[in-house]
Amino acid sequence: MSGSAGHSSAFGIEEIGIPGKDFLRDALTNCSDPTKAIEEFQAENEILLPSLRPMLPLLDLHGTRRLDFHLSVMEELREKLILKIKEIGTQDGREKDKKLKELLHKSFPVIKIKPLRPVVLEVLKNMTTIHDKFLKVIVNDKTLYDACDTEVKQQIWKDNQTLFGDQVGPIFTTYIRLKEQQLFEYKNTANSFFATSPKLRRQGELVQKLAHMVGRNLKLYDMTLQFLRTLFLRTKNVHYCSLRSELLMVLHDLEIQEVISVDPCHKFTWCLDACIREKNLDLKRSRELQGFLDSIKSGQEKVLGDLSMILCDPYAINFLATSAMKILTTVMNNEILPRENPILVLLLRMLSLGLSGWEMINSQNFKEPKLDPQIVTKFIPSLLVLMVDDQMRNLNTKLPHDERAQAISVIEHSGPPPDAFQAYLGESSVAATLAMYYALNLVRAKDKNGVMRVLGFLATTYRYRGYDDPFLHTLISGLIGMVDDFTSEDFSTVVFDEYLCVGLPQENVTRHLIRLVYNVHHKLNSHRLESILKTLQPASTQSEILQEAYLSLDEKISAVAMMETMESDARQDMTAQDSVFPGSSTPLRVGQSLL
Repeated sequence: MSGSAGHSSAFGIEEIGIPGKDFLRDALTNCSDPTKAIEEFQAENEILLPSLRPMLPLLDLHGTRRLDFHLSVMEELREKLILKIKEIGTQDGREKDKKLKELLHKSFPVIKIKPLRPVVLEVLKNMTTIHDKFLKVIVNDKTLYDACDTEVKQQIWKDNQTLFGDQVGPIFTTYIRLKEQQLFEYKNTANSFFATSPKLRRQGELVQKLAHMVGRNLKLYDMTLQFLRTLFLRTKNVHYCSLRSELLMVLHDLEIQEVISVDPCHKFTWCLDACIREKNLDLKRSRELQGFLDSIKSGQEKVLGDLSMILCDPYAINFLATSAMKILTTVMNNEILPRENPILVLLLRMLSLGLSGWEMINSQNFKEPKLDPQIVTKFIPSLLVLMVDDQMRNLNTKLPHDERAQAISVIEHSGPPPDAFQAYLGESSVAATLAMYYALNLVRAKDKNGVMRVLGFLATTYRYRGYDDPFLHTLISGLIGMVDDFTSEDFSTVVFDEYLCVGLPQENVTRHLIRLVYNVHHKLNSHRLESILKTLQPASTQSEILQEAYLSLDEKISAVAMMETMESDARQDMTAQDSVFPGSSTPLRVGQSLL
């Protein structure tokens, strides 16, 4: 896009039949009396209102310049004209288009005259279709392009994918940065990532702005989805999946039928969004979701690619896995077989589709992955064994105190997890995700023995899913809540040596580890803390954000150490003073004599 174009003969008030500066220059050049020429020009081009003429000398007496007067009149007329154009824009039918086209042809030559430009822009804004010859002028003049409303730019973008990409790119970048900032904020102790409701998330400024840029234009919507797919493929960043879902639901809230009626994922996403909002999947909605999946016919398989992106959204994965764990608790308490619960089977099916989203889009093999039946017949039973053990240990703590019986119970129900549990962690993304959310349940319950039993095995999960950022954020938040347990070296060994440090030197794991140490360092012994700090120290080639986080951690630990040293010195001084002047540290009471 070029900069603001210079003056062209196709633009200016001369083009609409009004004498302008060129006419005045010629008149002054060729006249014998410039003053008379100016007076003639004023008489011919003044406001043609007879009652106004006697008032002009009065304005002169008050020192009001003719320029100021004419500008105020022009501004008033401009605002009235803009209101009239808006009124025409609310009309329907061909008459509206005809009037606006006539207005555009008459007014477009003055678009480069700044005081008159708002009138032309208002005409453009209200037009359903703008001819290419006008759009080309706008797109080649940066000043005009920047001044146009989004409705006008949409008509430029639909035929200029590169320009549209330049406009939405910063929105995508900022969206991802804010999501990652929320996940990695090391001073934050709460699990803030999943706390916001879907409705509140999509009311965010960025998603609303993107929806406004897309508007009712199906072509722009398709372009946006293609950008999101491409970025997801290139980066494997699941937040692009979140943005895909949120954009569709914003357009749903705005009732943009031109888009949502065409997107084949709309009803499925709408139903899933309601489930996430209510944190519940009942039988009715489960049938709707299953019916949609079952209704995909031959030749429609590509819709699975979009569905897999929607289900790959971290908020969707969190809902599916959390709901599955709730149902497993019910299955355990009621002593029924997992495969006999249709909602659980559907949750696992959707979880499998979401977790395979990147592979499906990358391979362009749009075929729903079949859930390994042994996940239901072998892995889940092994997970239920662990859950029963947790209940037994918890029950044992509530029985009358008997050290011997308690020791036997802890030993019997705290051994290594079953072989099937360990094996499927590294073979199935569904199994890995269920194990991860089982670990989160243990952390929420502050079950120290349960956490120590399984956390180390998450380092071996399928395709390192145990180090996904949304999961690590939630896990670290929970571990911060177990701060007192870090005084136990056995617990620290599992958390740091067997799990978190195994994921290094991945930068995302390093940043989560910094967040944990930032909030629990005061409970770690000095040797452990010194070892972790050496491990965490970033190389000069690593990101500036990581180096700043490490520096902040180091400064906090140094400040705490200095404070502890000062308090220790103060206590020693008090002790020394007491030994020289016994009782001197006893404070005087009100009214007590010094003698």
